[in-house]
Amino acid sequence: MYFYKISKHYNVKFLKTFSKLSENGRFLEPTATFIGVNVKRNKTMKKHQDVSSSINKAGEFVRKESSFRNQVEANGEFPPESGRYHLYVSYACPWAHRTLISRKLKGLEDVISYTTVDYLMGENGWRFNDQIPGCTKDPIFGVEYMREIYHKVSPGYDGRITVPVLFDKKAKKIVNNESSEIIRMFNHGFDEFCATEQQRQLDLYPLEKRNEIDEVNAWVYPNINNGVYRSGFATSQEAYDKAVQDLFAHLDKLEDLLSKQRYVTGNTLTEADVRLYTTLVRFDPVYHGHFKCNKKRIIDYPNIWSYLRELYQMPGFGDTTDMEHITKHYQMSHVKINPYGIVYIGPDLDFMAPHDRNEKFPV
Repeated sequence: MYFYKISKHYNVKFLKTFSKLSENGRFLEPTATFIGVNVKRNKTMKKHQDVSSSINKAGEFVRKESSFRNQVEANGEFPPESGRYHLYVSYACPWAHRTLISRKLKGLEDVISYTTVDYLMGENGWRFNDQIPGCTKDPIFGVEYMREIYHKVSPGYDGRITVPVLFDKKAKKIVNNESSEIIRMFNHGFDEFCATEQQRQLDLYPLEKRNEIDEVNAWVYPNINNGVYRSGFATSQEAYDKAVQDLFAHLDKLEDLLSKQRYVTGNTLTEADVRLYTTLVRFDPVYHGHFKCNKKRIIDYPNIWSYLRELYQMPGFGDTTDMEHITKHYQMSHVKINPYGIVYIGPDLDFMAPHDRNEKFPV
């Protein structure tokens, strides 16, 4: 095997072949066939369970449930304290992105610290790599991989290694790795520590709207949030057809909804908007091409596109969106879908272009 340097961060692994030199002389004899980005696996670890491996007999992607489901609550095992908890995230991951947005909206930046993993997921899963912009080494255990943290706090754990992870630095335990529950904890569990009174008063899951929010989440999650994954990871034509048809039927539903009101559940921002944003902002740059969700683009939906621009321009949304991490993660890590690991150049999107949501739905 041969290794050719493609960046200061990674080597790309090639297999020797005996084809002829290209006319432009770009490769030396023997030429090489790219088989993906290589990050050597620690032989003492079990192989990482890639998310795309969760496929049933019908070729349908079925997401597994999160394993750690504890709560931060007063008088509980994990009481709310400033500086006690740490968030492990990936800028690329839409589920982890939800927690970064909620943390920022609630003014918890000085209360809950966080660490970002490398955008490239290799055979050992999520990696801490301070050579990548925006990433640092693990500040708690000093380990190289996220899986090592799971195994330290839960010896024998054989489930999937995922982010986000809310970690208790004092007890050295994983509190929760389910994003929908973490954002609920951030919504009110740390109110006494919010940076401002306005952020303390912000309620992304208000009592009077909970039924409506739950109803929206119930169709957005399976058909849009997870629908792009169901489309992209399908291994049969039937599974893909079902997933992609569900996806665009519900994007059409969303377009109609947003033609009548400013946000998903009315004229106030809620967690339903946070949960939806992280999929929409990744759609045209990644899901449209990489996951074969190419019937339409978000920019082809006037109301969704304007709504997305409004959210992106709000504090907490665009400033937690790292498009380099997003595009490189999907296109370099999913070698079953993109075996050459080539990251495509576009599209050019202007998220800062003026939107019309104020004119249509003044608050």
